[in-house]
Amino acid sequence: MNLLSIGGSDPSSGAGIQSDVKTFAEFNVYGLTVITAITGQNTSNFGMIEPVSDRILKNQLESIISDFEISGIKIGMVYNSQIIKTVYQQLKKLKIPIVVDPVLKSTTGGELMQKTAISDFQKFILPLATVITPNKFEAEIISKIKINSEKSMEKSAKIIQRMGAKNVVITGIEKKNNKITDFVLEKNTKYAIVGDKIANINHGSGCNYSAVMAFALANNKTIRESVKFAKEYTYNSIKNAKKRGKGISITDIQKQDKTHSELSHAINEFVKMKNIYKNIPECQTNFVYSKQKPKSTRDILGISGRIVKAGKEVIIAGDLAYGGSKHVATALLTVNKKFPEIHSAINIKFQNTTITKMKKSKLKISTYDRMQEPNSVKNKGSTIEWGIKNAIKNLKKPPDVIFHKGDFGKEPMIIIFGETPGIILKKLSKIIE
Repeated sequence: MNLLSIGGSDPSSGAGIQSDVKTFAEFNVYGLTVITAITGQNTSNFGMIEPVSDRILKNQLESIISDFEISGIKIGMVYNSQIIKTVYQQLKKLKIPIVVDPVLKSTTGGELMQKTAISDFQKFILPLATVITPNKFEAEIISKIKINSEKSMEKSAKIIQRMGAKNVVITGIEKKNNKITDFVLEKNTKYAIVGDKIANINHGSGCNYSAVMAFALANNKTIRESVKFAKEYTYNSIKNAKKRGKGISITDIQKQDKTHSELSHAINEFVKMKNIYKNIPECQTNFVYSKQKPKSTRDILGISGRIVKAGKEVIIAGDLAYGGSKHVATALLTVNKKFPEIHSAINIKFQNTTITKMKKSKLKISTYDRMQEPNSVKNKGSTIEWGIKNAIKNLKKPPDVIFHKGDFGKEPMIIIFGETPGIILKKLSKIIE
């Protein structure tokens, strides 16, 4: 997946495009950048701004858009009217999620947008926004409404929405109970996402929030899911903020474990496979990856919902969580006990043509007959464990595939196993057209 950050350069890497690239990399996303302005700043003070020429800005945008498949865009610092108009002209025809972070002022005191450019920002950038993420100060400037109550906050959001932003998220509204709220206005609904407040000044949290929002939307998350995900991620980045220079702390990316990163990347690749919708079973699909030496399904990462089919589209419905899968995780756990090198699995739709392709690809296939399950197994609900144990009991090498042809009221199924999610994708590529 490629995500594009359009914004200013911060040499301290606390904010701006440098911060966005760090965030994208954390999710195994390839970060593309278009620089709108060069700033001179550090953790203590703000120095100069030098906007790039219209010529080089246009060339950057054309170069990136013509060469890369971009899944989502974040727009940060757009310093003057010319920059704003150029960005608009290059992006107006794109049909991908765009998150606008209306940075007007740096934490270290720099003015990041000329006051004379605000009207053009409203006119040209807001209509591009799938989501705009102003803080209270920024929302007040854009809407020209003083926010001092829930009513005025909603009024401000509605004004911004009428200017063209499809969804508005006003972030960082402080509450008396040491909580902090993000107010969300979608097309037909409004709500608040509440979280804990961390009482420290930092550099970079707004950039973290909007970059993660772009990542979530590019992965087909809903607005609500994206806000929750961005809020949690940003909370952790503030919590882990470190004093890199002599001034304020810079937010630090919460490191994901390798299991999460690898599985997330593999799932994103899986849903993009050609005709993959034809291989999603009625019970839908889960893709799992375990820690080393898993003791239970709680040590196995999976999707808390499923990978689901909607027509010819495949959607990730749910978040990755340890213990998020029951059935596929149980199958993996059973295989792992005999073959500890196997750490990943995915279930796909049973089709005779798929089995034929697997045999031609020389994948190691095993099977079991669900109709032979003892009643004692059915009553205990340990069907999968029983079936997998039967399928591997005489094997000396781990299987690539285990399948069954179903039973009364039970859908037939194929489960593919591998050392890593990446290896499973390679096996799938041999059988999926």
